Amino acid sequence: MPRVLDDFRRTQLAIAALFCFLGFQYATWISRIPALKTRLDLSAGEVGLLLMVTGAGAAASFPLVTFLMKRLGARRLALLSGLGLVAILLALSMTPNYPVTLLILCADGVAVGCLNVAMNAQGAALEAAHGRTAMTQLHATFSAGSFLAALVSSGMTALTSGIVTHFAAASAVLLALLACARPRLLPDDAPANEEPTEREEGKTRRRRVRPTQVMLWLGCTMVFTEVVEGSMNDWSALYLKDVAGASAQVAPLGIAVISVVMVLARLFGDGWRSRWGDAVVVRVGSAVAGIGLALALLAGGVVPALLGFACVGLGVAAVTPCLYVAAAAEGPDALSLVAATGTTGLLVGPALIGFVAEAGDLTWGMAVVAASAVIVSLCATRLQWAPAKASSAGSTEAEVVEETAT
Repeated sequence: MPRVLDDFRRTQLAIAALFCFLGFQYATWISRIPALKTRLDLSAGEVGLLLMVTGAGAAASFPLVTFLMKRLGARRLALLSGLGLVAILLALSMTPNYPVTLLILCADGVAVGCLNVAMNAQGAALEAAHGRTAMTQLHATFSAGSFLAALVSSGMTALTSGIVTHFAAASAVLLALLACARPRLLPDDAPANEEPTEREEGKTRRRRVRPTQVMLWLGCTMVFTEVVEGSMNDWSALYLKDVAGASAQVAPLGIAVISVVMVLARLFGDGWRSRWGDAVVVRVGSAVAGIGLALALLAGGVVPALLGFACVGLGVAAVTPCLYVAAAAEGPDALSLVAATGTTGLLVGPALIGFVAEAGDLTWGMAVVAASAVIVSLCATRLQWAPAKASSAGSTEAEVVEETAT
């Protein structure tokens, strides 16, 4: 039994390093949007377009991911896309003008799409191989990476207004995370990555041409969920600075509040799922996020905003992992589709907020985020969820003992 548990934990930590990597890379450049906005003299609409092309890159990556997953496998795709994201971060720190920045962030969207699908495929394969839940805790490390990046960004902002040194230091952290992940990731020749037969390949193509109603609802729910997460990460700093009147040092802490609450919530997320079931966690959680943020926007000010951001972090923390688990139960095609639509929502949604802010103001843009959270709660009523488990931890240990004894 210790050997089985050891293998599971080591592989889980390796995959967790990928999730932490993506959260850290994403939050690093997102938290410095105010500096990029000032440096390139951008309007809110131009910032929105930057995020839009990032989302366009993520959307365009879906057929590319399907091809690369077959040719490279999840492990190699994760490592290669990770190296690409490091190079993109360094290029962004030295971008000379707005058009080049658009190209860099479009490439970022493609690389994010590749890594997102690959690391979630690794997480789903880990659960299948060991018969244990791991996705919620893996997603917690994404939030931990975002939180760490926000703290680093806040400290670097206090030291210097430039981003070259900041992004160089961040790149060193990212390379260290990839080095930690590489030895223990699931191999590309694992059963989950075996070459499909001609018959299976034909069935896969047919399923992709005609996605099921469940897959469509899962994709729709995931899109709005990631609109909420992405928009809060992208616009919280600007909202605190431009609307709530926070200082440049306090503004990045909006991401920190969201991230730390999400980390804590995701650490307890499996317990909530075991007690109440995924359906309740998704429906109630997204409703809490939407209502909490709406009340914060009505109240105004820095403290209400931070409290509203905390409600969002608490409410949506377990939603994404639940959706990935539901998608994995539908098969690999559903998992790939949901991961791709989630990445698109994560990156396209914030751009929509920028256009709304350009037409009105950022308060209205954040109101769209609150409405999106409520839509998630409504969409979740159209899905069939797995029933709650009486004691997931206990059953897990029992299964491991039984497997070892056998």
